[in-house]
Amino acid sequence: MTDLDNLDQFDSIFRTHYPSLVGFAESILRDRAAAEDVAQDVMLELWRRRKNIVLESSLRAYLLQATRNRALNHIRHQRVVGRVDPAEVAPAPTPEADHATLEEEIAAAVRQAVAGLPARCREVFELSRSQRLKHAEIASALGISVKTVEAQMGKALRTIRERLSPWLPPGGGL
Repeated sequence: MTDLDNLDQFDSIFRTHYPSLVGFAESILRDRAAAEDVAQDVMLELWRRRKNIVLESSLRAYLLQATRNRALNHIRHQRVVGRVDPAEVAPAPTPEADHATLEEEIAAAVRQAVAGLPARCREVFELSRSQRLKHAEIASALGISVKTVEAQMGKALRTIRERLSPWLPPGGGL
């Protein structure tokens, strides 16, 4: 990969992609420090392997895939050592809750609903909503078809809608 032979070019790639890799890893890990570590590891590995990497798609898709894999490996490692804390359950809103408290509870319920999605479904949802990727970009980054992305997004939205039903008006939706 000749684009990375020059340190200035690599610096430009790092500055362009690092923030989105951290955001993507954080959407999977729910831990900013771990997400930064994962993104740094991906960029370091990119630099180490710069002469041997063969890109089958875009550099962005490659970096997202590498970040996803490292984040999932991080989760597996934490499970092995037993340091994964169960997600906190958001309490149901009460009539006397003030507006700010209600907003915090709803935000926590949304985070919990997204975190409770199956792994692939959550990845697709996060790439679409947090990273603002198009379905074709998500398909490329995850190595799946656009139809699979569409099906996973539908499943994610249905599941989130069901889990947020206590906060939605009767007959309301997302």
